[in-house]
Amino acid sequence: MVDISDDDLLAELGAAPEAKKQSARTPREERIIAGFEDIVRFHEEHGRVPQLGEERDIFERLCAVRLDRLRAQEDCRTLLQEFDRYGLLLTPAAADKDEEMDDDELLAELGIEPVSVVDLTELTHVKPRAEVRAAEEVANRTPCKNFEMYKPQFARVKDELEKAARETRRFGEDADVRQGEFFILGGQMAFVAALGEEFKTDYGRLDRRLRVVFDNGTESDLLLRSFQRALYKDDSGRRITDPNAGPLFGGAADEQDLASGTIYVLRSKSDHPDVAAYRDLIHKVGVTGGSVEARIAQATLDATYLLAEVEVVATYKLFNINRTRLENVLHRVLSPARLDLTIQDRFGNPVKPKEWYLVPLHVIDEVVARVKDGTIKAYEYDPTAAMLRPFA
Repeated sequence: MVDISDDDLLAELGAAPEAKKQSARTPREERIIAGFEDIVRFHEEHGRVPQLGEERDIFERLCAVRLDRLRAQEDCRTLLQEFDRYGLLLTPAAADKDEEMDDDELLAELGIEPVSVVDLTELTHVKPRAEVRAAEEVANRTPCKNFEMYKPQFARVKDELEKAARETRRFGEDADVRQGEFFILGGQMAFVAALGEEFKTDYGRLDRRLRVVFDNGTESDLLLRSFQRALYKDDSGRRITDPNAGPLFGGAADEQDLASGTIYVLRSKSDHPDVAAYRDLIHKVGVTGGSVEARIAQATLDATYLLAEVEVVATYKLFNINRTRLENVLHRVLSPARLDLTIQDRFGNPVKPKEWYLVPLHVIDEVVARVKDGTIKAYEYDPTAAMLRPFA
């Protein structure tokens, strides 16, 4: 039977293929699409929609506010329909306002109280004791003269937060403050640039001056105890963790742990000769926050899965895991065994699928076990011996 292309088939039926119309988008539409793609990436990484709440970090809450606004506006829903592959816009909007939020409304949604304008009739030269205490805690912020030196650090930390290399944690779990650490105070990122000499207060307590630089280009010389108190009282106050701090995940689930996702190992049923020859050794290793079955439902249409059905050969449940970091670790260890294969997608374009490795299943088991006990950092995969080896 002679193969016939789609265009030839349409020609036989007397129907000309309709050319796809290209429409230029306005800058506003481009911003809306870019903002929605951030929300989609959050959903893919965390397996849920972003949510509001004081316990959430500032970036998730921003995504949550943005999603509510997109849901509430019909023109946005229409624009984003082709990008909404997870149905994120189908949930009813939390707000029922069509106009854009002003700054105070956005801060209110994020749980940050805006600074109120002082009434001109108020006697500001007579300060109540509460205002004096507040001034002592916040101290006077002044322009940071060498801010250009710190600006790249703030950009790097923000990028690492977005890539989940760092996390934000409620201040209070660890109330210690050290030089070189980053925090979120009053909705702004704060960097502890220097610690002054320790001294005793009038009450016999130990304290010291800090030099704290903020991401808006200001700095302050507040006291250590005042800084700790301000972070603790701020409902959105957060400590920003160091990159790769702490274990990736525990070996067993605790009662209060939240299931975060699954490591899945797949074997392809492709009839490609290079795959069929080593079918028992070729595995795809990935991490998902949702259902593995849902993830592979369209495998035969997706070049990522070699355009063929796949078999799930192993899964490992995760608890309280940073999935992006974990996936990076897995791919780093297995990279020497990455399958070098090029196939054609449904449109005849060459594609090099990633995340497929020529590695035995027992090695993958050992990799996961070493991730759990924290020893994986010292190992790499040796494809010639088909085993993990310590770094030389």
